[in-house]
Amino acid sequence: MLAYLRRRVVLSIPVIFGLATLVFFLMHLLPGDAVTVMLTSYGASGEEQAKLRHNLGLDRPVFIQYLDYMGNAVRGDFGRSLFSHQPVTQQILQQLPATLQLTATSMLFAIIVGVLIGVFAAVRQNSAIDRLSMFLSLVGVSMPGFWLGIMLILLFSLKLEWLPASGTGSVQQLVLPALALSFSSIAVMARLVRGSMLEILRQDYVVTARAKGLLPRDVIGRHALTNALIPVVTFIGIQFGGLLGGAIIVETVFGRQGIGQLAVGAIQKRDMPLVEGTVIFVGIVTVLANLAVDVLYVAIDPRIRIDS
Repeated sequence: MLAYLRRRVVLSIPVIFGLATLVFFLMHLLPGDAVTVMLTSYGASGEEQAKLRHNLGLDRPVFIQYLDYMGNAVRGDFGRSLFSHQPVTQQILQQLPATLQLTATSMLFAIIVGVLIGVFAAVRQNSAIDRLSMFLSLVGVSMPGFWLGIMLILLFSLKLEWLPASGTGSVQQLVLPALALSFSSIAVMARLVRGSMLEILRQDYVVTARAKGLLPRDVIGRHALTNALIPVVTFIGIQFGGLLGGAIIVETVFGRQGIGQLAVGAIQKRDMPLVEGTVIFVGIVTVLANLAVDVLYVAIDPRIRIDS
């Protein structure tokens, strides 16, 4: 197991490296830089802008800036924000709890609601419940998260006045963002569980359990659902990274604190160190989540063995 973990960590290094490289050069393709954002609105002269650009090291060749940044990043130094002058790592850690709270709640919604819908749809195959759930799943997959967030604000915040439209801290302020972020995951989870359950329910050992006179709830819960959830574990690892990425949009729509808001603000200001730091951090968390899922997969399904 330890050898497997070491091998996965080593293989993850090129992924993080490639991600950081891609984001670095994409940011340099955007028009303007941090100096333009800082001084243009104040009517600063070209000479003043050039002086600040030199002080920040932004006038050096792009490749030299890249080598300098990656060399520091390898040592764990992601630099300082060009605007707040605070260490990038410190800013990320300050915003991390809010984003993890939103992501974990969204994942919980997706697992509970998606599994329930998928099981009911499979047990009642071709019924009205099955057709309705699959239609809603199709809608959920097709619906953009930012549009759903806006609709939820219009309905539950402005019209019904049940829940706040923005902010961070209370449970009430978490419900709408978590629902908007998890809706597509619920849809995919429901379709995945339904397909897996239909396949399991046709297996010989499930048919035998029914023939022995076991209660339907025992057949479904003890024999079918346990095995049907194995593919779901893999989906959780993949979807966790997607939810982290989706949190950027959702946090912006709902005005929540978090890494998403931090990244969007950094992109708008062309704050290169902060953009790079947030992207690398999200990439590392996604890799670790998938690694944890692989280990959990082995624990759930004893038929799988990891070669050392």
